[in-house]
Amino acid sequence: MQNQKIKRSFLFLFTVLTGQTIFAQESTIIPYPAETVAGVGHFTLTANTRITHPARLNNEAKYLQQLLKEEHQLSLQVAKPQSSKSNAGNIQLELNTAAGATQNSEAYALSVTNSNIKVTGNSAAGVFYGIQSLRQLIKNGQIPCVTINDAPAFKWRAFMLDEGRYFKGENEVKQIFDQMALLKMNVFHWHLTDDGGWRVEIKKYPELTRIGSKRRMSETGTWLSNVFDSIPHEGFYTQEQIKGLVKYAADRHITIIPEIEMPGHASAAIASYPWLGTENKPIEVPISFGIKKDIFNVANPKVKAFLHDVLDEVMKLFPSNIVHIGGDEVIYDQWKASGEVAQYMKENHIKTPADLQIDFTNGISRYLEQKGHRMIGWNDILGGLHGNNDSTDASTKDKLSQNTIIQFWTGNPEIVTQAVMKGHDVVNAYWDNTYLDYDYKHTPLSKAYRFNPIPASLPADQRHKILGIGTQMWGEWIPTVERMNYLIYPRVAAMAEVAWTKQEQKNFERFTKSLDSYLVPSWKKMGISIKPEQLNDPVQ
Repeated sequence: MQNQKIKRSFLFLFTVLTGQTIFAQESTIIPYPAETVAGVGHFTLTANTRITHPARLNNEAKYLQQLLKEEHQLSLQVAKPQSSKSNAGNIQLELNTAAGATQNSEAYALSVTNSNIKVTGNSAAGVFYGIQSLRQLIKNGQIPCVTINDAPAFKWRAFMLDEGRYFKGENEVKQIFDQMALLKMNVFHWHLTDDGGWRVEIKKYPELTRIGSKRRMSETGTWLSNVFDSIPHEGFYTQEQIKGLVKYAADRHITIIPEIEMPGHASAAIASYPWLGTENKPIEVPISFGIKKDIFNVANPKVKAFLHDVLDEVMKLFPSNIVHIGGDEVIYDQWKASGEVAQYMKENHIKTPADLQIDFTNGISRYLEQKGHRMIGWNDILGGLHGNNDSTDASTKDKLSQNTIIQFWTGNPEIVTQAVMKGHDVVNAYWDNTYLDYDYKHTPLSKAYRFNPIPASLPADQRHKILGIGTQMWGEWIPTVERMNYLIYPRVAAMAEVAWTKQEQKNFERFTKSLDSYLVPSWKKMGISIKPEQLNDPVQ
């Protein structure tokens, strides 16, 4: 009898001592947590389980209540916190009030014991992320005992949806928000205007949506195919719809960053109001995709006033203090051919079209700053990069405002280091790893997963200037939601782990095994089935 007691005690001690290792090998949480220690046993959810919370976490408590009802058919009561003696059987949501808790506002701790569950966050967002980890641990109403201390590697964890090309609509955007929340992504970069369509209602300029949100057909296949579907395409968001989506995102701790393209990718706007264009002549909303030559006439004060008016309405719609102005793939040919532009450049001592773009971009940056906002743009705005074949355009002498955030997407990765050393914050969205519109042959899951946002050349004391990552879903060849979802999932989960999990803790084999535990089944319930080629590297 004594020997049996010793054996049981030894087995218990062995389980406790090795629990962290066992859990580390079998963890199903994506993105992977920073610190995890497994306990012994499990907590069982029942109809008597209550969710307790302070008033400041009312949104998070109701969110968890709804999740458990939808995913586990449990209708739990939400209540104010009781004394510690009455918390047995409860899920407690708490805010960390310790000194220094505000330093990493998105950090959280999750504690699951046999008797209760506690989610403590440095902010409401931290509690929300703890809930996302908790939901991934629930199996048949049971949660394994565990202690998790977690915080993100990067504060900017973005997903970009391009609706300038193909309008997707409220329901699809909400579904993306729900998946971003699950994966702890916190920035929705909304590409709302482009050559192929203008998707946001601007009340002062109604033609932008009456004309600019529609095109008579769309190019199909691939670049320069010259094959068209003969199907009219249209769609835009009213300001009331946007307000609703902003609220839906905010409830999930997602900030929406709107993108209004300027000075290029402006054809839909120019089709709506031809006087906006450098050539000042009527055009149609383009039916083909690619880089277009039509460009805003930035020498015209009336055009600048138009852009200020648009930005005023956009800033009122989106409570974030950052606006994306695009700035990529600007073809300077129309500026070079314009006498009005030449005169403006002469009067303002601007030597090259690249200088003119930076002069214009700095003007927009100053305008946004006056309104309490900050500007972000693609790395082309650093000085004539993509789409220009005149080498003199790359010799700009003017300097971009240091307050501007650079979103790196193309060129030598050294551009990231150079931008940081010039004083800019950077979002790393390098196309080769982060563009989800590319097929799985180009960007298999493993390639997306191994992306490291911090260049090796960047000094350690400057790495904080890398705000995080962008994950891009460009829309040129993605007309259907089905095709979009095929390309998003499961690679968005890989990008989420790139953004949240420290580089040294990433493990692709563990990640792929974890997909099957919660994410793949949950996507299947949404009607999104994952095929083998989406998980495995293609045969070379």
